[in-house]
Amino acid sequence: MVKDYSNVIKKIDSIASKIYDDLQKPEIPYLNLPTRSKSNIQFDEKLNVWKYGSNQIERSAKSLDGAMMLLRTMYMVDFIKQMIKVKKSSTLREMYYISEGWDLGKFHSQNESNLLAEDLEVITSCMREDFKLRPEEDGARVIGNLTIEELTRNNRKKKIHCQDDVGDSGYTIPYNVESEKINFKSIDADFIIAIETGGMFDRLVENRFDTSYRAILVHLKGQPARSTRRFIKRMNEESNIPVVVFTDCDPWSFRIFASLSYGAIKTAHISEYLATPSSQFLGVTPSDIENYKLPTDVLSREDIKSLKSELTDPRFQDQFWKNEIKLQLKLGKKSEQQALAKYGLDYVTDTYLPEKLTEMGMIKK
Repeated sequence: MVKDYSNVIKKIDSIASKIYDDLQKPEIPYLNLPTRSKSNIQFDEKLNVWKYGSNQIERSAKSLDGAMMLLRTMYMVDFIKQMIKVKKSSTLREMYYISEGWDLGKFHSQNESNLLAEDLEVITSCMREDFKLRPEEDGARVIGNLTIEELTRNNRKKKIHCQDDVGDSGYTIPYNVESEKINFKSIDADFIIAIETGGMFDRLVENRFDTSYRAILVHLKGQPARSTRRFIKRMNEESNIPVVVFTDCDPWSFRIFASLSYGAIKTAHISEYLATPSSQFLGVTPSDIENYKLPTDVLSREDIKSLKSELTDPRFQDQFWKNEIKLQLKLGKKSEQQALAKYGLDYVTDTYLPEKLTEMGMIKK
């Protein structure tokens, strides 16, 4: 299926038209954007995710910085249109270097160009993938009783079974996981387990946890790429299969869960496409540190600061998170998934996960 980009072009054209109309009036050109901060996210009851609220900032040519950003916006809009026209795509890194040819419009850092690409997403309600922009990295790895039909580079549809047709590293999630690229032909599993670290993913694969417990294993590679989050959401919604998230026990890992389940602050404008609200946190929890007597490390100053920040984060306001975060601050400790190896290489698959998943109702006694 070939994607229709006409609506995308219409939306980015409207940005240029807005700036042109301002100059014709004459009026100082400006664009309004939601404030992208923790204080400006609110729960959308209809979508069941966290989205940006009503607070806005103005990008205006009243200041030199604002005028430069509007200039770069025009260059980027034109660049996107050209890519769509010639059926090419660009990495975010390539676009940053291409801006070297934009004279005064060139970026000073890639962070600037990345943020502007996100601004365009916010303004147009499109996703970065609609602009033919892609990250440097692909998504993560998947193993399980799942058959995917993927459109190859030769424009042929190929079926891939994510157990029989892959090696131990699994199926690699591409950067584009929309229906024009991949489709799920069959999923025969009881739950999806999203795993933070590569070491733990490999442990579950080696111990054949996917076959023993009818699970689909997804390696998140730390903070999951957008394609990984989108892939999990599609599996969850299209096959009505529950998702559990298995991470380390530290504030950064809690945010991994938050981005997958509630929506990340940075991408709150597209939370409905990326977040899986029904996903559940499996562990490792601060309570697990006590209950399983896990090896630990001392919380750093930055860890403590981040945990205290999470206590005021609207995504962590239910009692479970408040209790666990307060407990971790009291303990002053953090722990890793692989700390479970204290009890042996098979402990995580033979004891820890079965106990946890049984409590959650994912595994029947």
